[in-house]
Amino acid sequence: MNQKKQQTALIVGASRGLGWGLAREYLKRGWRVTATVRDARADTPLHQLQRNYPALEIEVVDIDVADQVASLHERLQGRRFDLLYLNAGVTNDPSETIGEVSSAEFLRVMTTNALSPLRFIETFLDCVDREGLIAAMSSELGSIEHNDGGGWEVYRASKAALNMLMKSLSARAGGHRTWYVVAPGWVRTDMGGAAAPLDIDTSIPRVADALESRKGSEGLVYVNYRNEILPW
Repeated sequence: MNQKKQQTALIVGASRGLGWGLAREYLKRGWRVTATVRDARADTPLHQLQRNYPALEIEVVDIDVADQVASLHERLQGRRFDLLYLNAGVTNDPSETIGEVSSAEFLRVMTTNALSPLRFIETFLDCVDREGLIAAMSSELGSIEHNDGGGWEVYRASKAALNMLMKSLSARAGGHRTWYVVAPGWVRTDMGGAAAPLDIDTSIPRVADALESRKGSEGLVYVNYRNEILPW
């Protein structure tokens, strides 16, 4: 009797918060997980998780630094992952309008939230199984149709840009992979703050369920943690 192949995930941006939650969830589901941190010297919640899960491998990369991305790609050459999940997100002052934000701050948010994730994904396409899953952490704030009140203007723009770039890459790459931009809900993390209505234990297992339920659908879906399709 053939033993079932252990599934593998590469989760980028997992030192804490939602990325850490994703790593923990897939480890609990029996996956082998390679997860990344930016600081090789820090003892993060991910390192603490590794003490209980020998199936967790930790790599170091800052997705905004091209040489580090290239080095990680070289280290992982020959590996094939069933899931690539990009969890990267920064924000500026949410009350800052487009008229107020500096060019440098705008570029910082757009680079980390949109440009760097898509450059990473394109670089690592050859490391994802031909029928694998590719996901990036987006937000309901990235929905243009749902923007009725303004606010979070730069962050909204960065997530809308992420969605569009994922659409372009998925259309160009073709193949049998399933692509996702995922809105995890408003979650209590360093970015989400203490007032957020969801915790990681509520959001992340449902995110993983949503990805699994749509596996094999091919093309890109914009989905939330409740497995509901969102309007662009």
